[in-house]
Amino acid sequence: MALVRPLEEDEMDPALAEHVQFFKGPLGVIPNSVRTMAHRSPIARAFTDLNVAVMTDYGSVTPEFKRLIGYVSSYASGCMYCQAHMILASERFGASEERLGDVFDFEGSPHFSEAEKSALAFAHAATQVPNAVTPEVGARLNANWPEDAVVEIMGVVALFGYLNRWNDSMGSALEDLPISKGEARLADTTGWTVGKHV
Repeated sequence: MALVRPLEEDEMDPALAEHVQFFKGPLGVIPNSVRTMAHRSPIARAFTDLNVAVMTDYGSVTPEFKRLIGYVSSYASGCMYCQAHMILASERFGASEERLGDVFDFEGSPHFSEAEKSALAFAHAATQVPNAVTPEVGARLNANWPEDAVVEIMGVVALFGYLNRWNDSMGSALEDLPISKGEARLADTTGWTVGKHV
């Protein structure tokens, strides 16, 4: 159960309500996490701006792949809320059925390139507590991606580090659309459940 009630759009500062409409594109909804942050408009606004900055397509790391990185990071942290959101967003950004089906076990999948595997392995290691990025994990990433792309990849991991802690600690309730995608795409393969996010 959520610690703090998410605000309805008509309860938000009007300028903030307009600003957070951004999330309807990638997710189809304004997430309850953002609606909870809206109790302090500057936090919700800054988070939205960070999300836009991190998830923008700069050309090195595709929007689809950024969402898959977000999924792997959330999977490594155990955040059911973000796993459901990112499997939904990955689908909405054009991830193939094969990539959606294999992302939780990316190393053994023929549907990810070596460069992608190195980024997903980095995301998995960077999410763990204590941090598990070894010199070998870093060298593999650097062998496959230029520095600006490494910054983008780390940006996604860090963004989801914030979100994973926010949603698991706050008990953010999952919205219907992400629940349906979590149940359809993750329940049988990873044991995903809504858990505390009701």
